[in-house]
Amino acid sequence: MTTETDLDEAEQAIVDTVRDFVDRDVRPVVRQLEHDNTYPEKLIEQMKRLGIFGLAVPEPYGEVRVSASCYALVTEELARGWMSLAGAMGGHTVVAKLLSDYGTEEQKRRYLPRMATGELRATMALTEPGGGSDLQAMRTVATRTDGSGDTPASGGVAGEGGYVLNGAKTWISNARRAGLVAVLCKTDPAAEPAHRGISVLLVEKEVPGFSVSRDLPKLGYKGVESCELSFDDCRVPGDALLGGVEGKGFGQMMRGLEIGRIQVAARATGVARAAFDDALRYAQERESFGVPIWQHQSVGNHLAEMGTKLTAARQLLLHAARRYDSGQRADMEAGMAKLFCSETAMEIALNAVRVHGGYGYSTEFDVERYFRDAPLMIVGEGTNEIQRNVIVSQLVARDGL
Repeated sequence: MTTETDLDEAEQAIVDTVRDFVDRDVRPVVRQLEHDNTYPEKLIEQMKRLGIFGLAVPEPYGEVRVSASCYALVTEELARGWMSLAGAMGGHTVVAKLLSDYGTEEQKRRYLPRMATGELRATMALTEPGGGSDLQAMRTVATRTDGSGDTPASGGVAGEGGYVLNGAKTWISNARRAGLVAVLCKTDPAAEPAHRGISVLLVEKEVPGFSVSRDLPKLGYKGVESCELSFDDCRVPGDALLGGVEGKGFGQMMRGLEIGRIQVAARATGVARAAFDDALRYAQERESFGVPIWQHQSVGNHLAEMGTKLTAARQLLLHAARRYDSGQRADMEAGMAKLFCSETAMEIALNAVRVHGGYGYSTEFDVERYFRDAPLMIVGEGTNEIQRNVIVSQLVARDGL
């Protein structure tokens, strides 16, 4: 699929390299890996060597920080091969952005160089078992400790002035393989409004009291784990507070979710593109009544709609990426892209099944995988119902488009 982009020669070369990797190394093995629900260790290691985990890490901590447009197109290429691979670097990128934009210099030096190489994998923890999209109603609480003994917990970290974290998170991708988790929590549960009491703690995997409690079974998004996390008197040092200032976490994470939602939109576009490509190819190869099936108007109409909506989705994705790169608030644009691209991916995946007929229901063809993967982008990173709320509130605040 061709498109006009603002990429320079170096960034286009990155996208081309990832496209070649997907065609050469991912697509020949993905069906078996996905059906076996096997973690793609070898492919992840190749992604590390390609520098994919460092695309959001700026110098001097990483080798290259690409534009949001380049990042979106890299994500699309990965998802075209296997959406799970794109998911493996999504939360990692959000945490890299959080550290780059809001971290203290010590936090940047400690984490970003290892994140850039993929030696250290990161993820974020927002959603709670009983909370869903209402982040301000979270129950995960970090209590400040000062070692005075008059605190909810005591011990080495408490004596140094840290936090005791209690609560649970769910639907956390890469939780078993991430060495760093950016946990959204309440450091002041009594704050009014509630968002002023929310902070982000950078929790390392080996901290006592932190555990991965279980893996969640899923319709799609196989190979990469999604888990529940438990924090039971989990003790973290005071310098784990992102940016070193309490009460800034909600705003920090909302900005992080802008690139997160652009990434989800890119994942959806990649799945849609794979489904469209497979359907278009099949419609030219398969014959009925003496002609290729694309010549039957009902099938041709499906393909025409699919191609049109895919093109529109790609343009909306790149529009959101350019807005993000401008430094302006991009929650509306990211929400629009996430909403439209994910709904389009679901529609195109279903129509790809229709074009394939009975074979579309067979696990011997990839379109059934696209149909199982597509719904994740509708509900993930903020449901599409939440995206509509974000969009309309910004339409009113900005007095329209």
